[in-house]
Amino acid sequence: MLILPLEPTDDLADPIFKDAEGCKLWLGQLQLTHLQIAHSQLLYQITELNRYPMSGLERMKMLELLRETVGFVQEDYARKLIDKPLPLNDDEITIFMSIVQLWQAMLKGYQRCLQFYILGEKELTTHGALLCQRCLCYCGLEIFEYLRTRYEFSPSLWRQMHELYAYAEQNDLQKTEVEELDYRTDCAATYVKTLLSCYANPAELSRWQLQQMNRWLATWSSTISLAKSYRLNRGEADPLAVDISGESGLLRADEVLHNDSMRYMDMAPMSKLLRVKTILMQQGQTPQQVGLGDQYDSHACHELLILLHQNWCENRHRRSGGQRKKISRAVRLVCLMNGIHAHLSQKGKKPSRMDKLAIVKIETMGYVPNSDLPAPEVEHPLENWVIENENIMGACIVRADESGRRYRIRQLVAIKSAKSSFMLGSVAWMNVTREGRLQMGIKYIPGQPMPVRISAAGINLARTEAQAFLMPALPSVRTPASLIIPRGWFHPGLAIEMRESNDEFTMLQLGFSVERGMDFERVSFTPA
Repeated sequence: MLILPLEPTDDLADPIFKDAEGCKLWLGQLQLTHLQIAHSQLLYQITELNRYPMSGLERMKMLELLRETVGFVQEDYARKLIDKPLPLNDDEITIFMSIVQLWQAMLKGYQRCLQFYILGEKELTTHGALLCQRCLCYCGLEIFEYLRTRYEFSPSLWRQMHELYAYAEQNDLQKTEVEELDYRTDCAATYVKTLLSCYANPAELSRWQLQQMNRWLATWSSTISLAKSYRLNRGEADPLAVDISGESGLLRADEVLHNDSMRYMDMAPMSKLLRVKTILMQQGQTPQQVGLGDQYDSHACHELLILLHQNWCENRHRRSGGQRKKISRAVRLVCLMNGIHAHLSQKGKKPSRMDKLAIVKIETMGYVPNSDLPAPEVEHPLENWVIENENIMGACIVRADESGRRYRIRQLVAIKSAKSSFMLGSVAWMNVTREGRLQMGIKYIPGQPMPVRISAAGINLARTEAQAFLMPALPSVRTPASLIIPRGWFHPGLAIEMRESNDEFTMLQLGFSVERGMDFERVSFTPA
């Protein structure tokens, strides 16, 4: 029998509404103009409701009334976390945890109703599928919140998801359709949606991509079935597997040992769906015509379709560039164009002494404003990180220091070990571990960077002078020389002057953009 993690109810609990009619009246008076207050009121009242003893049917009616308002407030409140660097600051962590707690409160409420169903409450006899689906839905929403905020979640959430689906399957409820807010779904589709969301390399996806994928999966997940066996078909996407007695998500079917608790996901229908939509968009159809919703950025939708097919159907999880070797090597890291440039240039003298005020400013701001301390070690302190695994394409690193700078996806960084020089790279993905450590995937930019300064030839006040890096040609991989310049500086055909550290200069003409990051752009050039 399914055992739900519920605490006893309390006669002292005092929610402001105690039946469906009172709940409806309260929702009609709830002011949504001040988001934080509305969110706080919803969280408090639903938490009190979960403690209040009452029948399962009446509780279910109230939760069904609350769903739309909770979803609206949660989505609006979560916008405060859009495009925030990691790790989150204290105020942002408070918002994040409040959002998670409200999803948990909704989950606990439906778990109470499901408990009454399991114990045989007559009024809930026909609502088993709906209650299972709602529990899977809110457990999945809690997981999704962690995914889009890039914080690692507890394996216990997987255990809850698997146990709920197993119960639905045992009672033949997994394919019974129920009404969602704007579409019909079932327990299996809701379960598959969360499984695929977590298998899409979410740490590499932007918040927009994650939310768009979540909307698409609301309808796509119904095309995927879960079975107790699988068959390999040549030329089709390989099946995926999940252990419903375990504490993890999807794996490739050929990477697991078969047992009775394994369920297999045939990815051939999803592969066909994604390929058809990709082809139609390549032929000029809009996202709306292809059935991708009211999106107007065709390029972004097309790019996401390709990425999802790679992650779900092409085994992109097996990395290119060779198998990554697990190691533990200490490295130093610096970010920001001027910080990297300072360390590569090694200009300035290290101060012989430092007053207390300067030390405080360095610890809090990372540099000393308006000071005469130009040494790179002082103005741009190096952070201590550890490489966990690595290949020629990149590395996974985790911060060894207790605190440090905040980072963004596709930000330029430079790392070096004790016996090597600096190597440039960009942040391909990142998350915060359950222990609070920042973890990042670094995509290396091959070649030894040379710090240079560039300025636009002729009169161009918008591009007077900037720091840049000259990346050498690599004949072995047929890669020509390139320049890494600040984001927003590039213009095709722009004539520039490149000056090296010895003040020798070369006239160049910019060609095309090779790679665009958050704060940099890698561009081609030709001698002018």
